[in-house]
Amino acid sequence: MTFRNLGLSTDLLRAVADSGYTEATPIQQQAIPAILQGQDVFASAQTGTGKTAGFTLPLLQLLGTNNPNHVHRTPRALILTPTRELAAQVNDSVKTYGKYLSLRSTVVYGGVGMVPQVHMLRRGVDIVVATPGRLLDHVGQKTIDLSQIEILVLDECDRMLDMGFIHDIRKILAKLPESRQTLMFSATFSKPIQQLASTLLKSPTQIEVAARNTAAEQVEQLVYLVDRDRKRELLSYTIGFHNWQQVLVFTRTKHGANRLAEQLSKDGLKTTAIHGNKSQAARTRALQDFKQGKVRVLVATDVASRGLDIDQLPHVVNFELPDVPEDYVHRIGRTGRAGNEGRAVSLVCGDEYLLLKNIERLLNQTLARNVIPGYEPTSPAQRGVDQPKPQRSNQRRSNGGKSKTESAPARSKKSASPGTRGRKRLHSV
Repeated sequence: MTFRNLGLSTDLLRAVADSGYTEATPIQQQAIPAILQGQDVFASAQTGTGKTAGFTLPLLQLLGTNNPNHVHRTPRALILTPTRELAAQVNDSVKTYGKYLSLRSTVVYGGVGMVPQVHMLRRGVDIVVATPGRLLDHVGQKTIDLSQIEILVLDECDRMLDMGFIHDIRKILAKLPESRQTLMFSATFSKPIQQLASTLLKSPTQIEVAARNTAAEQVEQLVYLVDRDRKRELLSYTIGFHNWQQVLVFTRTKHGANRLAEQLSKDGLKTTAIHGNKSQAARTRALQDFKQGKVRVLVATDVASRGLDIDQLPHVVNFELPDVPEDYVHRIGRTGRAGNEGRAVSLVCGDEYLLLKNIERLLNQTLARNVIPGYEPTSPAQRGVDQPKPQRSNQRRSNGGKSKTESAPARSKKSASPGTRGRKRLHSV
């Protein structure tokens, strides 16, 4: 289905066409008409399926048809996101698709000074994209008025609950009109999310475009069994052996992200880390360098990675499995986006075996275990003997049994990039 069939205005269709998109994704096909009809929406979709445009486009149309067109505007739409990166990217989408409309938007998040944000709010805006904590700072200082909000969007609301924002969200809700339209978007339909939806939404349209809590169909999932103290060596070797040029690697902790980035850099792989202790400027710069190919490997924690929108990212690596199984789904959703193929590799050591089983239980599937010759786990217990026998990968070591960690990147031939399937689709976070 094309965007012309969804009831969007000419100005919005022009902006979509300028971005080179033609066919609407399933989440967009279902969400856009429902939102345009003024309905509350409770939607679940994997990242990379186009859900940002799914609420941004109809929101712009609803506001644009009743634009007061005066200088000192009071915000009429509020979009809450869990992280700074996601807030910035959603605001970029608002500006991209609303460029032919006379609407104003601004983004509000922590880690940067409040003064420029206050100046933008005083100038008057129609749409505010914000993280909960910084928004409450503005509410407390009376630099924002939420009394005229017509549309509320909770984006990645499952992550906001995971990060402990529920109390902040309830404080914000108390400042909003009850007559608003509310839209909730989540990667999962967990029980806490459903409970929140039942208190916020009025007779919502429920949309679920993929099987509940499943990984993206376009993602090839691989598990490599390896001792913990050899993970970094195997990661460097694998990147070099296959000549991967753009790899997003997940760790559990900020300290672990820094340490791994330093080690990979010493291995000859241009690497940087992104996590909550980094300044917003440093996080933005790291992401830009990664997108532009100046950095080959980006090491991230779960919180910092939320909302990373990287077109055609081919490789995601779980250097450490997450403690929460749903985070695995979020992580691998960074690749295999909008019809593109992707690969998710998990490096699993013995004490992570229970975490792997929990992930498989969530996915309702067993992931094949693999071992790389020369990197076999030293203990049978670490190979998960109660599971199918690990398969030996076709990766091979050379140089008399020494790892190709440092030499492989320079000598390997460049791998073919993952292709795309079907027509180009509009996708964002």
